[in-house]
Amino acid sequence: MAADPGARDSVDMRLRRGARPATRDPQPATGTRPLILSGATVVLPTGTVQDGRVIIDGTRITGAAPENAQVLDLTGHWLVPGFVDIHNHGGGGASFTSGTPEDVLNGIHTHRLHGTTTLVASTVTGDMDFLAQRAGLLSELAEQGDLAGIHFEGPFISPCRKGAHSEALLRDPDPADVRKLVDAARGTAKMVTLATELPGGLDSVRLLVEHGVIAAIGHTDASYEQTVEAIDAGATVATHLFNAMPPLGHRDPGPIAALLEDERITVELINDGTHLHPAALELAFHHAGAERVALITDAMDAAGFGDGRYMLGPLEVEVSEGVARLVEGGSIAGSTLTLDRAFKRSVTVDRLPVEDVVAAISANPARLLGSYDEIGSLEPGKYADLVLLDSAFDLKGVMRRGTWVVEPQLG
Repeated sequence: MAADPGARDSVDMRLRRGARPATRDPQPATGTRPLILSGATVVLPTGTVQDGRVIIDGTRITGAAPENAQVLDLTGHWLVPGFVDIHNHGGGGASFTSGTPEDVLNGIHTHRLHGTTTLVASTVTGDMDFLAQRAGLLSELAEQGDLAGIHFEGPFISPCRKGAHSEALLRDPDPADVRKLVDAARGTAKMVTLATELPGGLDSVRLLVEHGVIAAIGHTDASYEQTVEAIDAGATVATHLFNAMPPLGHRDPGPIAALLEDERITVELINDGTHLHPAALELAFHHAGAERVALITDAMDAAGFGDGRYMLGPLEVEVSEGVARLVEGGSIAGSTLTLDRAFKRSVTVDRLPVEDVVAAISANPARLLGSYDEIGSLEPGKYADLVLLDSAFDLKGVMRRGTWVVEPQLG
């Protein structure tokens, strides 16, 4: 990222030198005392509370403070829900599309170090048999609780808007092919990105809806009218709005206008300073409203790792000053964004209200996943997934399921 090209915390530098993080976060020890986090500014669904407190008992937030609870004073800090990323291809030098299970776990952990306590693994375009095999591997990690599910971005996308996908491997969204990938994911498929104007597109949207999978419109060359048809068929997400789709036109408004105006659509946004001009971000928040935005990373291997050469599926990528582009053609190839940086940029550069950013980075994606009863806000009964930020909105602690992934840094 262009907005903060040299930023690398100590964790990132250790990863770049080759030190690998633990693959899984430790579980809370039996008999661990309950914890009261007090004094912070706490962002709740009902509003922001000064000098608030959050009570942790085991893996959950609770509404009552046990007598033996420890107290941690977080005065001068913010407490917000753990971040939920529904579009992420990798990190820490690891690819979710091609890495080993250990690689994938390291990539997940890298993003947890940056506040993402819930993550959906995204694949890129590949051969159908290969993608089915990857779905089997990723589904095992989802079944173990390491991932929140799988997102298939490609191969059912438009060659006119392919971005960093191999054109030779693209195909029309035949419902039988879409069903093959959904079945291979064994109930863990959460989202499929489609160019719904292609042959089979609308039938595939209906198939996904029938199987409880999000149909996302993206990498599309659709017209306004074709996009409306897809929404009426059941599509509910715009894959990285503005990117890999026709621009907004005053006579030919294209998909952007249809996606922004329809209350059934949640729009993904990549707020890294490269993918979107600040005015485009403001336009999306203004017309969709904060309740219909999901901030994502679209991260690839280099997130939390560093510049260099990487592979994104079969395509070679050069990452320079934090910006990822295809070696051949120069197209933007995902991002190196982490959600803590997206949060800070949204508040400090784009001047969005903190409550709106929390909705877009936690609550809204949790609702999309059907998991808002467990994650996405700081409420009693939900998992103790939270992020600690200082007054400048820099990350100072991460808790997942009641255990600190990043111990609080209060000095």
